[in-house]
Amino acid sequence: MGAGLSSLCRDCFWRGQDARGRCTSCGSPRLIRHPELWTLTIAHLDCDAFYASVEKRDRPELRDKPVIVGGGKRGVVTTACYIARLSGARSAMPMFKALKLCPDAVVIKPDFAKYRVESRRVLDHVRALTPLVQPLSLDEAWLDLTGTERLHGAPPAVTLARLQSDIEGDVGITVSVGLAPNKFLAKIASELDKPRGFGVIGAAEAEAFLAPRPVSILPGVGPVMAETLRKRGLTTIGDLARADPKELARSHGGAGLRLAQLARGRDERAVDPSQARKSISAETTFEDDLKDLEPLETRLLPLCERVARQARREGISGRTVTLKLRTADFRIITRRRAAQAPTQTARTLFAIGRDLLQREIHGSAYRLIGIGLADLTSETAASELFEADETRALAEETAVDHLRDRFGTGAVVRARSLKT
Repeated sequence: MGAGLSSLCRDCFWRGQDARGRCTSCGSPRLIRHPELWTLTIAHLDCDAFYASVEKRDRPELRDKPVIVGGGKRGVVTTACYIARLSGARSAMPMFKALKLCPDAVVIKPDFAKYRVESRRVLDHVRALTPLVQPLSLDEAWLDLTGTERLHGAPPAVTLARLQSDIEGDVGITVSVGLAPNKFLAKIASELDKPRGFGVIGAAEAEAFLAPRPVSILPGVGPVMAETLRKRGLTTIGDLARADPKELARSHGGAGLRLAQLARGRDERAVDPSQARKSISAETTFEDDLKDLEPLETRLLPLCERVARQARREGISGRTVTLKLRTADFRIITRRRAAQAPTQTARTLFAIGRDLLQREIHGSAYRLIGIGLADLTSETAASELFEADETRALAEETAVDHLRDRFGTGAVVRARSLKT
């Protein structure tokens, strides 16, 4: 970081060559300084503690208080604000543990309908800058600003800084940005300076930057893969970068080759707006552990309805049904089965989910159940393969959707067609 680095002020948007710690125009310390700042075009945008930030925006009295969005005492943390995180609370943590760490936290039940509205507002700002936007979830997306400099009259870094300011002013929440030469590095960069951050990782520094970090930050490396790599002496990304790619390919197939590339900071994936989401799911945590089939089925049924209705609304179907259970000791069990044809009905979800569930009833107590639909495809392609019973169920459930949209969710009792 020597003299004459490309620099950008995130407050007044001054840009130039600067080696000092403050903006030469307005004096702000919020400078971005990097030798590749004007040439990088791939970005990752991540809303800061999204659900909690939306709740704090709507309830200003909570601004300086720790806020946790999540279920009841036996639920899990959906989002913890940054104040709550100082006490150790974090997403996916059991609620009782989070409240033990942060007893003064204000707990708010999630309102996903509201969060979806705010997500669309954020993405509207992003899509106004480039058509190459690939959402990952409600609160994050990749974007490619290649070739937009003439359109916006500024390099992508300046456009992104203005985007942050516009979202904060219009939506009332903050976002962090990562700028890099590819998607993998951009996502890592967005985590470097949260909240309200702007991280930059250039191509020249990528391999050295990644080398000391654990292999677990690489996409596709879960606990099992990380342990497998550890047994081979590969605990850091630098270890992977020094490993023989051919040996990684022999032991891990195509995934090994991909890890070898990522370890060197290389990622050829394009930002793809058409890339379909991978799955739809819903889950619920019980107030008391359940171990008998009937009460578990009772909790499973509305989850199947929720997932199926979302699939119909988005015009997609799925081939694979996934049942998720969490035991009393927090061990997660997942079971999957392919449907005979792509489905978007609660009838089929429940039939497969119930069968998978029956196989797990052997005296164990469960604190959570969930159902998911994966291997998604378009509704038109799937409908050609529907059997008569599935077609009938789809018609009935679609009719129920219309009634509930018009008169409310409590207007129609669950369809009898779910019985098998």
